[in-house]
Amino acid sequence: MRHGKTRFVVGFLALPLALYVWYVVWPFAQSIGYSFTDWGGYSDEQHYIGFANYVRLFNDELIRIAFWHNVFFLITVPLITIGLALFFAFLLNVGGRGNRAGIRGVWGSGVYKIIFFFPQVLSLVLIAVMWQAIYRGDDQGLLNGLLIKTGLVDKDHPLGFVADPTPFLGVPAVLWWILFIAVWGGVGFYLVLFSAAMQSIPKDIYEAALLDGAKRAQTFFRITLPLLWETVQTAWVYLAIVAMDAFALVSSITPGAYFGGGPDHHSELISTYLMRSFLRNGEAGYACAMGVVIFFFTLILTIVSLWATKRDKIEY
Repeated sequence: MRHGKTRFVVGFLALPLALYVWYVVWPFAQSIGYSFTDWGGYSDEQHYIGFANYVRLFNDELIRIAFWHNVFFLITVPLITIGLALFFAFLLNVGGRGNRAGIRGVWGSGVYKIIFFFPQVLSLVLIAVMWQAIYRGDDQGLLNGLLIKTGLVDKDHPLGFVADPTPFLGVPAVLWWILFIAVWGGVGFYLVLFSAAMQSIPKDIYEAALLDGAKRAQTFFRITLPLLWETVQTAWVYLAIVAMDAFALVSSITPGAYFGGGPDHHSELISTYLMRSFLRNGEAGYACAMGVVIFFFTLILTIVSLWATKRDKIEY
């Protein structure tokens, strides 16, 4: 009976596993192999050059600039997105006034969830086009138009937004404007995720805490957050991975030929530099080396994040 079950499981998983190896694992292995060559990407001609691409990679000033831009998103995107999502989810689920029915969310919480989740139903292309119109750097842009009409901005000197390299808190302003889009697009999904997790927590726990004199802030930090820690941990790791690949937003919204990164590399990411090296410069081997570094950095980051945020499971 046990052997029959084993054969069934192996037979059932054989095809999906083979497809996964062929379409996921094998391309990764090929990229690692190409990273040790001078392959140009448009022909079969390639020569083994050892670790030359990696030596060049770690001496490339533009890579260092792009890396710190990635680190900026790596810190801010998960921190702000999860913080706002937890705050709004708490309000929508247990932030309302208590009554005879017990603890409940704020009035109209169902409508708010739909509004917050709305960006998730939009395609990335539509989001990019919409924010390009909002951030447009002349009087035809939505934000500049509003600021000019209210007299806050001179018509002859509109704000550049995603074309603004001026540092703000040591970071180019263009990165802050991209960060706003990333948070705007992500908060709704995690709000719904945390809301679903909060609804599984018995309301009796909150009611008992409030009867004992606990404030809403205390119930959040002493009850909600510990019981949601596994969900928060998963969200943090996922957002960290997403933050490492903000390619779609940067390449479609920021100025610059071939995948954005402007102005003057002030919004450059490793992924945009990778694509430019591959498609414009014909340096596929060097681009593969970048991809390998991104892969292992993300893998190490995920393992460290899971280890650092590990907590004992709380049961109720």
